[in-house]
Amino acid sequence: MTDGKDTGGRNGRWRVRVDRRVCIGSGFCYGSAASHFRPDGIKSRPVRPVAEPTELLLLVADGCPVGAITLRDQLTGALVAPVQEHADD
Repeated sequence: MTDGKDTGGRNGRWRVRVDRRVCIGSGFCYGSAASHFRPDGIKSRPVRPVAEPTELLLLVADGCPVGAITLRDQLTGALVAPVQEHADD
């Protein structure tokens, strides 16, 4: 049961994705969150495609050096992370 607040998909489960076309294999994700990511060759893969929300997943998705990791609300598909910042050009 929810309290009606918009939590940006943080009450449900998240779809965890690594875009292997973008991933550079830095190891940041599996070095920081081995329970959620694993190496696969020189790239990374999620351990499970759907996960319970955790602060660690948010930190890793936001900290990926090339933005290859995305977290989306499993039900709505709304982007949870990485946080999209808009630069003034």
